[in-house]
Amino acid sequence: MPITNMTNAFSLEGKNAVVTGGTKGIGFGIATAFAQQGANVIMLGRDEKAGEKAVAELSAANPGKFAFYRCDMGDTAACKATTEKIIAEWGEINILVNNAGVGTNGNFLDMDDDMTNYFHCVDVDLNGVARMSFFVAKHMKELGKGGKIINISSNAGDMASRAIGMSAYCTAKAGVNQFTRAVGMELAPYGINMNAIAPGYTYSNLFNGMPDEALEGIRKTIPTLRMGTPIEIGALAVYLASPAADQVVGTIVTIDGGHSLGIY
Repeated sequence: MPITNMTNAFSLEGKNAVVTGGTKGIGFGIATAFAQQGANVIMLGRDEKAGEKAVAELSAANPGKFAFYRCDMGDTAACKATTEKIIAEWGEINILVNNAGVGTNGNFLDMDDDMTNYFHCVDVDLNGVARMSFFVAKHMKELGKGGKIINISSNAGDMASRAIGMSAYCTAKAGVNQFTRAVGMELAPYGINMNAIAPGYTYSNLFNGMPDEALEGIRKTIPTLRMGTPIEIGALAVYLASPAADQVVGTIVTIDGGHSLGIY
């Protein structure tokens, strides 16, 4: 049912949300925002110590239920088994955020003859989104309550980054954007809203230890003169996961401080 007023329009109270790559950086920012809006959050990843730490932090500050499941987004059988385990133990999945991803290392023509880095990046960043969306959306359709699926893309999906080694990443994220549009259109009649968030430079543990002059160089390419924060991405994810966004389908929302608007 469409909202009729703003009371609880952004509430996620009692919803079960799965966030892949949810223990660090943008993923943890989203998990934190969901928890603060009343959701139960299940984080998926490969680092069990990071998972334990994330669960402890969310549990200490929020009243919901939180858990970590080890899962590799590049493994179809693992994605299927993990989804089934979550459904068996939690009853249902109402929200899925496909955040897990990897980058590449090295220019396209410098890769090995098997193009290992290229295919690994595309397999995790694009096909991983498809794997989890397939299994969770089937569950949502069968449950008959609708649901929200949010894919974390990047402004690199719409612009060719000058950073070394980004060709596979840019390609994968462009694929995520079109996947979001095409599959979002298919899922909408079942009350399942699929959308994507395309962040730009977002401050996280990836930038720890980077020299101040390098960070300043990045900030100068952003019209707002700063990088984003994980909780800001989380705030946007809350909107897309909430009842307020029930009429938003197949949309890619860029949040990059205006970085992708010009050439620097």
